[in-house]
Amino acid sequence: MNQGSSLSVENSEKDVLVSSNGIFTAGFYPVGNNAYSFAIWFTQNPTVVWMANRDNPVNGKYSKLSLLTTANLVLTDAGKYNIWSTDTASTSSVHLKLLSSGNLILQQLEPSLVLWQSFDFPTDTLLPQQQLTRHSTLVSPRSNTNYSSSYYHLFFDNDNVLRLLYDGPEISSIYWPDPWLVSWNAGRSTYNTSRIAVLDTLGQFVSSDNFTVMATDYGTVLQRRLKVDCDGNIRVYGRRNGGEEWYVSWQSNLTPCRIHGICGANSMCTYDPNSGRSCSCLSGYKMKDDTDWSLGCVPKFNLPYDNVSDFLSQEHLEFYGYDFGFYPNYTFDQCKALCMHFSDCKGFQHSFGDGVFNCFPKFQLLNGYRSPSFVGTTYLRVPQMRKDSIGKYSCPANNETLQLKRTYVKEEENGSVKFMMWFSTGLGGLEVLCIFLVWFLWFSNTQEPGADVHSYALATNGFRRFTYSELKLATKGFSEEIGKGAGGVVYKGILSDSRVAAIKRLKETNQYGEREFLAEVRSIERLNHMNLIGMWGYCAEGKHRLLVFEYAEHGSLAQNIQSNQLDWTKMYNIAIGTARGLAYLHEECLEWILHCDVKPQNILLDSNFEPKVADFGLSKLLSRSDIKHSNFSMIRGTRGYMAPEWVFNLPITAKVDVYSYGIVVLKMLTGKSATMDVMDDDNGVELQHRRLVTWVRDKFNKGYSSSLSISLVEEIMDPAIEGDYT
Repeated sequence: MNQGSSLSVENSEKDVLVSSNGIFTAGFYPVGNNAYSFAIWFTQNPTVVWMANRDNPVNGKYSKLSLLTTANLVLTDAGKYNIWSTDTASTSSVHLKLLSSGNLILQQLEPSLVLWQSFDFPTDTLLPQQQLTRHSTLVSPRSNTNYSSSYYHLFFDNDNVLRLLYDGPEISSIYWPDPWLVSWNAGRSTYNTSRIAVLDTLGQFVSSDNFTVMATDYGTVLQRRLKVDCDGNIRVYGRRNGGEEWYVSWQSNLTPCRIHGICGANSMCTYDPNSGRSCSCLSGYKMKDDTDWSLGCVPKFNLPYDNVSDFLSQEHLEFYGYDFGFYPNYTFDQCKALCMHFSDCKGFQHSFGDGVFNCFPKFQLLNGYRSPSFVGTTYLRVPQMRKDSIGKYSCPANNETLQLKRTYVKEEENGSVKFMMWFSTGLGGLEVLCIFLVWFLWFSNTQEPGADVHSYALATNGFRRFTYSELKLATKGFSEEIGKGAGGVVYKGILSDSRVAAIKRLKETNQYGEREFLAEVRSIERLNHMNLIGMWGYCAEGKHRLLVFEYAEHGSLAQNIQSNQLDWTKMYNIAIGTARGLAYLHEECLEWILHCDVKPQNILLDSNFEPKVADFGLSKLLSRSDIKHSNFSMIRGTRGYMAPEWVFNLPITAKVDVYSYGIVVLKMLTGKSATMDVMDDDNGVELQHRRLVTWVRDKFNKGYSSSLSISLVEEIMDPAIEGDYT
């Protein structure tokens, strides 16, 4: 587009700019009834990524985008109102061009210079290689159909940290990263001055504050976009081509109800994986606006409270922030009396932590959400008990059709008549459109949410980085030891979300312990199998190296063999499950993983005695294409379970794990140690550390025959095993 030319809204289908690769289109995009914004969108299955006038749309008549001879790009509404411009000027020739990246640039030709570009002024979306800087902010849309600015902002704060802010009509608050964490506990660094965040074409999002994430489909060149959605969540979307639907490959908040302002004041948010998020008013309150949950609820009773106040108990309901203060070691009666003392106290939160009950009287009931992980109770102050209906959540703003507030009066004598005719026609069309929208929204809400649930499931991953102080608190100062090995000690802990965890503290002064740490993190975070221990996170802070795993209620296989807790059925299932876990490591992972230390101590049992192969500190990752050239810098494993390949310096393959697994099975059957102290029957000489496999083989070689096979099996089997076996 050259100087002196323009794009017209009345010819919006043809007056467009298209990128050379055909992926992006720029032009007038309809945002409501007779309302348009100048925008950039993906050409196929149109998805808007940028708007010049998202909060000030133009009329569908006589509106134009013009590149003036002064090099200023101007958007004019109805031929008379200047709505938006680039405020640029040049004495040289300029032109407007849409690049293959989706960047709209106003370029001076001689000398070559970019006077203005859309990448510097994002709306709610970042495209690959587009930078978010200290001078730009992503602002969420009001809804999926209303593109005007809403309440959620992604920006660099004054401390150089990338944050999400809820900037509502009455209050504002930071909610990502978690506001109760200082920057270093949130994995962020304030020591940078660049303030730049960018999404690359492979699916990695990197910020100068040390925040880095990879999409679940990282490594593939796709059509991608990062967006601050209307529900306050950041999501990375991807698709292979324009003919496919977008899917979510990462999102910032895995707990949707923790997003501030999502349900408004005096309400609570609940989340169900099948039906999604929903909002409901608290008892004694009603919706302020039936079409918009972000406005919250208002009391049905008169404030301040009348003569007698009652308190309604709500378990697992938490309201973040807006306390009169923090009152530790308060009983229920003390906390209740404290709330009654304040005339504007709307309730109090009573929860257990650090060995005492804590009291949080509330002067505002905001950011409420119900979660089983919250161990505490909120008591709502109400004149009487009431129950309210629960409303289904949608994006904060209703999907209303945008209307222009400006009036347009033409100078011609019959202009007013024509305008009134068009207005009447438009009003009638609006009524029909509203009826259609109401029907469409009702119909869409009755459909199965499977597609959305599937997309969100792709982005769900509980793996995270913990701080040392968090894990020290979770383990009560590392007080309850549940296991110990060469690499470190394992402690039982309770995480902040009430999950019971096994926390392995690697030896701080042992270099091998650090290598063990790196191997475990690299291996386990990408594995997912019912017979492998689940890893929830890690800590790498200073000299501290810790791993956080799911807790196995029945401890290790070694503990259960020694205590004779296993019958034949349980042992059989444990042997099969362990084999499946090892087969997954050897045959189904993207990389070839050897455990290298299979032994009963590293096979854990959950509440159902389901085996979980654990402790990948000695694991070895290899390329599947180079398994014949495996190099190990040291012998790995535990004496008695190590395969002969280690001793005779033979090539190391998956057979070393299979051999160790065989020793584990023999130990389960016989109840004997892998290295036994036995007495030789012939000469009475004690043989130290005789191998279990040799002992079993000798038993069969001395007297095996078809007539004696059953008695030999009985002689080898552990007498404590009950049940039928062969």
